[in-house]
Amino acid sequence: MNDAPILKASKKRGPIPTAAIIIVAVGLILFGVYSGEAAEVFQKAVNICLECIGVG
Repeated sequence: MNDAPILKASKKRGPIPTAAIIIVAVGLILFGVYSGEAAEVFQKAVNICLECIGVG
């Protein structure tokens, strides 16, 4: 006999929790862009990239 564990199928979530998570995620992304965090993250990425190359 095969002694491998039997994986049970997980219960699928309905469309409402999925839509709620997507709406919250989009809202938080828009809040971050509106507050200027996107520019700051981009600047940090540029600095890290330049340090890796050895220019900065």
